[in-house]
Amino acid sequence: MDETQAVKSLGALAQETRLRIFRALVAQGTQGLTPGHLTESLGVPGTALSFHLKELSHAGLVSQERDGRHLIYRAEFGAMKDLLQFLTAHCCQGEPCEMTTASSAVPTCTN
Repeated sequence: MDETQAVKSLGALAQETRLRIFRALVAQGTQGLTPGHLTESLGVPGTALSFHLKELSHAGLVSQERDGRHLIYRAEFGAMKDLLQFLTAHCCQGEPCEMTTASSAVPTCTN
């Protein structure tokens, strides 16, 4: 991931509703959610939800797939992993980091 894409991704997540949507999709895993379910569970009106999903999609954090009459939205876990790696690429002043047991994606500096 380059700096431009990282800024785009972070910008998309730097809004409360979009962050809530993204976290809901991450929690659902690869199964994804329909806009109707997101509207119901998050209390976001349909028109606003559409706008926020579009922003997340343009940032590469969310994908959509048509399943018959329904759209299924999913978090893009590869993009999320790339963003986390970009943010932690130079942590610990270049020293190796240990991964915490709580989350293997979050490094812990040992120095």
